[in-house]
Amino acid sequence: MRLFATALLCATALPLTALAQDTEAARVAALRDAALTDTIAWDITEGLTTEVGPRMAGTEAEARARAWSVAKLKAMGFANVRVEPFTMPVWERGEEKAEITAPFPQPLMLTALGNSGATPARGLTAEVLRFENVEALEAAPDSAVRGKIVYVTHKMTATQDGSQYGQFGAARRQGPSIASRKGAAAIIIRSIGTDYNRNPHTGVQSFAEGVKPIPAAALSIPDAEQLDRVFKRGKPVRIKLTLTPRQTGNHESGNVIAEVPGSDPNAGIVLVACHLDSWDQGTGAFDDAAGCGIVAAAAKHIMDAGQPRRTIRILWAGAEEVGIFGGDDYAKRHTGEPHAVAAESDFGADRIWQFSTSFDAVSKPVVDRLAAALAPLGIGRSAERAGGGADIGPIIRSDGVVAIDLSQDGTRYFDLHHTPNDTLDKIDLVQLRQNVAAWTAMLAITTAATEEMRASPRPN
Repeated sequence: MRLFATALLCATALPLTALAQDTEAARVAALRDAALTDTIAWDITEGLTTEVGPRMAGTEAEARARAWSVAKLKAMGFANVRVEPFTMPVWERGEEKAEITAPFPQPLMLTALGNSGATPARGLTAEVLRFENVEALEAAPDSAVRGKIVYVTHKMTATQDGSQYGQFGAARRQGPSIASRKGAAAIIIRSIGTDYNRNPHTGVQSFAEGVKPIPAAALSIPDAEQLDRVFKRGKPVRIKLTLTPRQTGNHESGNVIAEVPGSDPNAGIVLVACHLDSWDQGTGAFDDAAGCGIVAAAAKHIMDAGQPRRTIRILWAGAEEVGIFGGDDYAKRHTGEPHAVAAESDFGADRIWQFSTSFDAVSKPVVDRLAAALAPLGIGRSAERAGGGADIGPIIRSDGVVAIDLSQDGTRYFDLHHTPNDTLDKIDLVQLRQNVAAWTAMLAITTAATEEMRASPRPN
């Protein structure tokens, strides 16, 4: 009789487990599908770009953005809304002009790179030395470079995953320090972008320790290709360059934090992030007001459906563009807290096409549920290990937190990235809503999961 009862119990347990799984899948699907009509993400993106506009880190505009964000997140019903301030060095853009003076005089469209040094107020004129890439510049004898304006060109093309940014971005990130060490008077680069507008792409670079800052700027891509054609004529090229940026000292920035408290304080935190600051040329719609709209909208949909098991923490990070100061400050303050998962939206607002995680094998059921919930949105599972975004990178590295990457289509991202064209009209509402639906499904699963959340070992 006891054996019969045990067998009956086991037989009934399996259908109950399956029923629970079906019920959970239906709950996630309902939340996901409802988010396809979301209006919150657009409201945040429109409001931030209209009522604040450009939000350069450490400036009065970024301070207004923090105040706007606190008011917005409180009005949405989030808990523990606050600013965690920090200070950081601030660089300010000045006059930006360039012209070819020989052999074919004509103006050029360019913009200073972050932390660029300044020319004399009246500008500097020098012969230009052209290099195909950073490696060619590195290999050049110092004597050939000394006193010249260095020009680095390349041919970045559009890709869905944006993978060329790492390779071609070296011209911006390392080029100025290499040129300065070799004695160059200044450096200009072809913009790290894929568009054909006369809108040069700015971006941060930091001179290596002990390296003297020199003027550093990016040409718009049409202007870079024009300069390439001039070089092909085989005559010496001279450019007059005027850049008058300045360092203004340390100023306050800060991270904006908000939460949806979980029902189980021991279950940990699901961190969802974006960055609040932007470059000063556009209004930072793609980069990254839309990301802030996406993560907050998804958290709001979960909150409105009932208290989640795990706490959701929203991080709208400050000062990402100029050095990831916000992400570093967050890690310093919150390392050791029980972060279960971290994810970041910072690659525009076009549709998510794949996802990846850094879960270990024990957490495979969670990954399987994510795959099932995201597939109806056209999102496939990647075999790559998730790395997380810039602002969550420090906490992932310090605490070994699980990362989830919801990868947006980057085909047109580098048409807009760090340019005056990064404005609200570039946001596609249907694709924005697909992002919110994907993030809502991810949060519904990760905040409710009963499995232990563990990251696989990082590759060496």
